[in-house]
Amino acid sequence: MEKVILIKYGELSTKKDNINFFLKKLKENILFVLNDIDVEVTYDLGRMFIHTKENFSKVVDRVKNVFGIHEMNIGYIIDSTDFEKIKIEILSLLKDQEFSTFKVESKRANKTLNTTSVELSRNLGAYLLKNISGLRVDVNNPEVLVNVEYRLKNTLVYFESIKCLGGYPVGTLGKGMLMLSGGIDSPVAGFLTIKRGVKIEAIYFESPPHTSREAKDKVISLAKKLAIYNNDIILHVINFTEIQEAIYKNIPHDYLITIMRRMMYRISAILASKRKAKILINGESIGQVASQTLTSMSAINEVVSIPVIRPLACFDKLDIIDIAKSIDTYETSILPYEDCCTIFVPKHPVINPSKEKCHEYEELIPYKDLIYEAIKTHEVIKITAKEDNNEFKDLL
Repeated sequence: MEKVILIKYGELSTKKDNINFFLKKLKENILFVLNDIDVEVTYDLGRMFIHTKENFSKVVDRVKNVFGIHEMNIGYIIDSTDFEKIKIEILSLLKDQEFSTFKVESKRANKTLNTTSVELSRNLGAYLLKNISGLRVDVNNPEVLVNVEYRLKNTLVYFESIKCLGGYPVGTLGKGMLMLSGGIDSPVAGFLTIKRGVKIEAIYFESPPHTSREAKDKVISLAKKLAIYNNDIILHVINFTEIQEAIYKNIPHDYLITIMRRMMYRISAILASKRKAKILINGESIGQVASQTLTSMSAINEVVSIPVIRPLACFDKLDIIDIAKSIDTYETSILPYEDCCTIFVPKHPVINPSKEKCHEYEELIPYKDLIYEAIKTHEVIKITAKEDNNEFKDLL
């Protein structure tokens, strides 16, 4: 009898003809997070197994953050299809545990067994009741749920389940560019996008000396938390100082945020194209601030042709905060270091900007030259979830 970790696919099982593509990527992502542990991963269309002789808790702790997994179980593969032998093995797994109620659920892939799944469950349950004193059946809320899958060449037994993240394996749906600020929303938007199988890179706009080194470190910390789910992250750091100062000095202040966001979108779209990202991602939520009214979104979105994904568009702030806490980004996000979006904020920003005025005001600054210089000189940081020393280098 071999102890294994059982992976259940969930949503992946709907992929039918191209499921092998998703399962191959899922296996790669599991091996990536376990690259320093001696494991073997095997799979078929119904189940995936992690075989290891090392610390199971350590393996589970890492794999539970891999998208594409609906549920995990610690299971046991019994090398037999003989029902009498199977009963004895299951009894050996349960006899030393402390519990008083149980339920048996059976699945019969092996149709050579001359009985139904219900009869198999009833017979196994009767055997356990006879051989473990003080035991009783509870079909509604059992302390132990005994799952038995009768397969063609062996039998799989498992008990308690470990809920996982679901979604699709990272990298199966292409690449996106996340506009990552130091706030609460954008890391959550990144997490939700990764969950849908999109591998992300991130772009951060700094404005020294108006923004601090601590603000940049805060964003690096947020990117590292997202790297847990993304395997690693390339963070593009744009020096936005000259662009932001030009906007502040030359453009009516009620349009500062609108024009600033249009510049950020342009830069993000250019970098996305260079990095072969198919979408931009941000943490905008409808109506949350002046730049996130529908009219503002339309005026800002006008400057790019690349699709812009807003995973939080219809989320309440409290719902966003709950997710941020669950992925451990909230406490970092609320650290009191200002970013580009919070400095030079006008008292009365326009909430229904005119596209025509945006065109007119942008002619007051040499924004194309400023954008070119910002991209040309930008810093690139490769961030991994595992290493303390992340790699700093220019990729362009």
